[in-house]
Amino acid sequence: MKTDKQYRHIFFDLDETLWDFRRNSLETLHDLISHHSDVMAGVERTNFIERYHHHNEYYWDQYRKGKINRQQLRMERWKSTLSEFNLYSEDFAKKLSDHYLEILPTKKHLYEDTIDLLTYLKPKYSLHVITNGFEEVQHRKIETSGLAPFFTHVITSERAGSQKPQREIFLFALDLAGGTVHNSLFIGDSIEADIAGAKGVGMDHVLFNPGKILHHETVMLEIDELKELKKYI
Repeated sequence: MKTDKQYRHIFFDLDETLWDFRRNSLETLHDLISHHSDVMAGVERTNFIERYHHHNEYYWDQYRKGKINRQQLRMERWKSTLSEFNLYSEDFAKKLSDHYLEILPTKKHLYEDTIDLLTYLKPKYSLHVITNGFEEVQHRKIETSGLAPFFTHVITSERAGSQKPQREIFLFALDLAGGTVHNSLFIGDSIEADIAGAKGVGMDHVLFNPGKILHHETVMLEIDELKELKKYI
């Protein structure tokens, strides 16, 4: 990445880049199991949560590829998980789906240095979010966790009518922000959605890889702590 480049706009992914989805989801799932203990009393929590995350990741991938719609994603991840534990009924799956999406955006855990980094960047750049999450859920996450004052625009896949890594959501975001690929930078954690999407429109990009997961992708810059970004912009 050209460290002397003059950026005007910085776009962030939300989940697993700024907002700690894994931690917040884990807390939410524990809350759900406790709340529905009349039905789930015999469930081994760790196993249930691991299987939910497995199915959730699979159906999100199907959703990103356009193979299922939003409602199917919301229901199928619960149907598949509950079926493994012989707990599935359509009514119970819908109840858990709705309750999960009520609780999740009330959680506030951010990655370390998130607020410090955004406070550092805010006076220098226009900051925005590009996320594949659901419109109402993502906005509630941002409000609840104290991120709202930092961002000029929050672009969800629902709002843009396309999803990362598709070109359209990035072009929609750039047009809305009044930016170009030449004066904008994107930071995200997913090679498949974030980095591939930024590359697809020719935007400078940073891979946030806090788990230091091995990969073979060529990226402009890779960091494992958000505060590292201060060295480059």
